[in-house]
Amino acid sequence: MRVVADIIKGAYSLIVGMGVTIRAFFSPVVTCQYPRETVNISPRFRSHTKLVGDPENPDRTKCIVCGMCERNCPSHSIKKVEGEKKEGEKKKTATSYILDFTTCSQCGICVESCPVDALEFSDDYNPVGLKREDFHYDLVKEYEKRKKAV
Repeated sequence: MRVVADIIKGAYSLIVGMGVTIRAFFSPVVTCQYPRETVNISPRFRSHTKLVGDPENPDRTKCIVCGMCERNCPSHSIKKVEGEKKEGEKKKTATSYILDFTTCSQCGICVESCPVDALEFSDDYNPVGLKREDFHYDLVKEYEKRKKAV
């Protein structure tokens, strides 16, 4: 008697499982075919930080090399914020801004603590590399690459 009950219970379970499979087969596709399609990124998406350009002088960033972001980073991901004062300018210009994205916790303290709003989160959703050094970004060079691409 117990064997018959187990067979009925197994058949019922099989029919329920096939019902789930058939419903999923006829439902709309939600998979993104990645290389050919890209996903719509949420406006609140956080990737690594990037430097914002100065609206008055597009050849430079807004960064005044104060070092607040470097001092406030709890992960110590911001390694080297350096700059120089160019002739004829009142403020320092950033020449080096090293971000170690492998240790960054994306907390946003660096973005919030910047007194001139020179940092924001990028929309780079697919950083790829084979070694750790591929994720050590010089944000000044990244800004110059973005500027040239536009």
